[in-house]
Amino acid sequence: ALRAQAERLRSHLLAKPELSVADVAFSATTSRALLERRAVVVASGREELLERLSAVTAGTGAVGGKSAFLFTGQGSQRAGMGLELAGAFPAFERALSEVCAELDPRLGRPVRELIAAGGEELNATEFTQAALFAVEVALFRLAESLGLRADYLVGHSVGEIAAAHVAGVLSLADAAELVVARGRLMGALPAGGAMVAVQATEAEVAESLAGFDGRLEIAAINAPTAIVVSGDADAAEEWLPRVEGRKTTRLRVSHAFHSPRMEPMLDEFRAVAQKLTYTKPQIPVVSNVTGALVEAFDAEYWVRHVRQAVR
Repeated sequence: ALRAQAERLRSHLLAKPELSVADVAFSATTSRALLERRAVVVASGREELLERLSAVTAGTGAVGGKSAFLFTGQGSQRAGMGLELAGAFPAFERALSEVCAELDPRLGRPVRELIAAGGEELNATEFTQAALFAVEVALFRLAESLGLRADYLVGHSVGEIAAAHVAGVLSLADAAELVVARGRLMGALPAGGAMVAVQATEAEVAESLAGFDGRLEIAAINAPTAIVVSGDADAAEEWLPRVEGRKTTRLRVSHAFHSPRMEPMLDEFRAVAQKLTYTKPQIPVVSNVTGALVEAFDAEYWVRHVRQAVR
């Protein structure tokens, strides 16, 4: 039936060359029932669309495998992010409103206003993390409304709180409590420190950090040769000559995240996390702390999540 439907759509396009490909795509996405068997065609124009519909009809070109949704971390915020989507998609607007209703009283500021204004306030840690959480949850709900389903979830740093919420681990109220406390406590730490991305393996970076215990540590393993170190600014300057010849990038951050400089906030953050209710994930979540699937979340997990490296 799916192949026959693809052929009917292809024949319709051939019979009506005046049709806009964008309009056809919109109608197919928004006006058809979400049945069990579906096909997705990616095309740059009319001719490529016809060709790929033929492949669906013939039963070739199918891509197997599972899907994973990634929730980004701090640094991905942008002025105005999500506001056009809120105006265009009711599902996004509803979800964003629900999240903001929980975040705004805890932050003491309207999240939408912070996003719209951008600038220094949106980039302030205590506001950045909450704003990202709001937009990411709304994006997930929008994807759900379009029939997309995630087999796995993963969040980079603060993004894992959004992943945990949509997986059913935390209620919206508890997730809002956690993300606001995380941003507030991090933002209250003394500014400074440094984070540097380096193109090298984890083993190479670990060897280069000998003698920097408590001052500079690996903060993120983003890829086999994409490592981030974090810690004291003077330690970072001392360390850089050890990786001379490697590509390095100083990250623009307010604090040295996932480093010893986070330790003064951990006890208070633990006290917040211990008051929350955790349930088993309904969608598998890949842990930042271990790089493996999380069997169960608890308060201590989120404390380690702040302090340890992103994996």
